[in-house]
Amino acid sequence: MSKLTFGEKVYQVFNYAFLTLLAFMTLYPFLYVIFASFSNPVKLYTHEGLLLYPQGFTTRAYEMVLKDPRIVTGYANTIFYVVVGTALNIIMSCIGAYVLSRPYLKLRRFFTIMIVFTMYFGGGLIPHYLLVKSLHLDNTRWALIVPGLINTWNLIIMMTAFRNVPISLDESARIDGAGEWRILFQIVLPLVVPTIMVMVLYCAVGHWNSWFNAMIYLRDRGKYPLQLFLREILVENRLNEITAGQGQANEVEDVGTTIKYATIIVSTVPILLVYPFIQKYFVHGVMIGAIKG
Repeated sequence: MSKLTFGEKVYQVFNYAFLTLLAFMTLYPFLYVIFASFSNPVKLYTHEGLLLYPQGFTTRAYEMVLKDPRIVTGYANTIFYVVVGTALNIIMSCIGAYVLSRPYLKLRRFFTIMIVFTMYFGGGLIPHYLLVKSLHLDNTRWALIVPGLINTWNLIIMMTAFRNVPISLDESARIDGAGEWRILFQIVLPLVVPTIMVMVLYCAVGHWNSWFNAMIYLRDRGKYPLQLFLREILVENRLNEITAGQGQANEVEDVGTTIKYATIIVSTVPILLVYPFIQKYFVHGVMIGAIKG
């Protein structure tokens, strides 16, 4: 191995220093929220400069947040939307992608163009709301699942991955008497597992972070997802349900800021914990489903 020149050493030092600074700038906002959520609110108000550790470590904000019935309700609803919604997204996308990826389907190009058309042109919010209402889905949990069963971009990625599966496998299975459903579930799907796992991550994160559709279609607070309750706490500053009976008025007012930070962590960490289990599939899955030039 050749010895590095002085210029190469300087470059490496600069490169590592720059990447370290970039990583810190990327992680600091998240670390700030974590440290602030565990901080004493009075000390946090008086702190100046970078927040590199909790100011007066306390878990009171988390205790108050976890006692809030909205958080429990929001978690239960969001888990339902994520599990059911993601499962249906993957099933419908796989079926649609399989059909559109088989070269023997007549009018395959026509149907593909019609589906891609929806990526660029839509009716807007009002026609969408009227459609959901006419289907009697408004104020139901299905209003957050059924209208978005298939995402066009995800379908295209899945379809491209299916096209990479040799058609000769289909023909061999068909000679042995296999039908389309068996070919799909026992031959094609096992070969595109990395792409499916990436789609699972995309869909799960989308459902977990979704709040706008719930705000439009739901009136029953018992069906609200966690992110909609989070919006009430952060944007509309509704802290009454959390702070009710928790102490003196001035003390409750002080802890309000740390409650917001704690709520962000409580609503974010669970979906972050999913990523390490899917990370090994991520790059491979995206590359398999990449659009060929």
